[in-house]
Amino acid sequence: MNEVKDDKTTEIERSEEQEKEDKKSPKRVRKTQGQIIQEVLGLEPMEIQNVEKKLFIVRFLDYFGEETLDFIFKDNSIRQYLSQITTHIDTFSTGREEDILLKQSFESKNITGIIENLKSKAEELAFSKGIKSSMDKRLRKLTLIITLPLFVVIFALAFLPINYFFLFPILCVFCMVPQLIKGAVVKKWFAFKDQNKNQIYSENREEIMILKTYAGEILNNVRSRLLELKVPLQLIKFMLHSRDYENLSLLNQRNVRGTMQYFYTFEYPPDMEPFPIPEQLLQYQQPLFPEKKERPEKNFIVLTEMKGSAGVITYFVPTLKDAQAEKINKRLNESEFSKAPYDFKTIIPNYSETLAIYCVCGEVVEITNIQICDWKNQFKFYLFEGKECKCGETIYALSLMDESDEIPEELKDIFLS
Repeated sequence: MNEVKDDKTTEIERSEEQEKEDKKSPKRVRKTQGQIIQEVLGLEPMEIQNVEKKLFIVRFLDYFGEETLDFIFKDNSIRQYLSQITTHIDTFSTGREEDILLKQSFESKNITGIIENLKSKAEELAFSKGIKSSMDKRLRKLTLIITLPLFVVIFALAFLPINYFFLFPILCVFCMVPQLIKGAVVKKWFAFKDQNKNQIYSENREEIMILKTYAGEILNNVRSRLLELKVPLQLIKFMLHSRDYENLSLLNQRNVRGTMQYFYTFEYPPDMEPFPIPEQLLQYQQPLFPEKKERPEKNFIVLTEMKGSAGVITYFVPTLKDAQAEKINKRLNESEFSKAPYDFKTIIPNYSETLAIYCVCGEVVEITNIQICDWKNQFKFYLFEGKECKCGETIYALSLMDESDEIPEELKDIFLS
């Protein structure tokens, strides 16, 4: 009995000791791409960190200069950006001479003052057009105003002596209302941006160009330092919203709801051979997103008789278009793609067995990816990609984004039943 007790006690003690050791052992830390590059190339940790800080400043200045209206009535966001930028700039005062010059240029150009002034002017313009708060704030406020009464109505209906079969469609309509209003607000916001973006630029061109000139100085500073350190430039990739800078190599571009995104790496000087990439870093030379390739898909569904607006679909009839697969593939290969800004529940809020996309085997399709296709810069539509079904088939569905969209002649036989 005593021997058994001693064995059990020892086992418990060993378990407790093991648990303590487990707690002491550090958790595995996932390294960033920058850390991996720094370790493989034998660089000082601060070198890659400085590159990341400088590119952060460039991305903000470029985005702010191109899309100033995105920052109106967002005092907290601007305050946080400026705080982070000035913190990074302050570190340049103890760095290399080139970095000290960047800090001096930041101060002499009054970058902070220009940002605050541009934001103020953009807000005055927005106010004159009837916009008094940011889109995010308006969406939150509208959602709250609409959702609370709807819940009260739904709660009251639940206690009425009515057939729940008739209550279900009423609930569906109530659930769609916030999404429809959200879609209308978003559509109005993007229309406002489209109508006033050029005015912001033309009236404030000088100040915007100061921001971009300074962003260009930082980019040249980063490029020079990377060349000194013999860092393969093709490893450093970043996204900007304009093509106003020198010594950059364009990798790819895409249009996201009227806002251009350009993906760059630094360009080597003329007659200079690219630095070889160590084998451990070859994976980071892959494209940011793969080039379009010919589509062999055949299982196409088109959401005919579509009802909806502002990107929100409320009704449709799923129609198999396998006979037109070749034509659909051709039209898709003529299109540019961008990821949809909303999730699937927002786009088709009442998706269910009674309103669904079906596989050829009869199963309801689970949508895993939604792209916006821009056909020849003339017409935009949705492309839904389904999860591979148990039967092994993959379904793709096409749909209009607004029932009032005017369909080009070349696409009518696809979208019209």
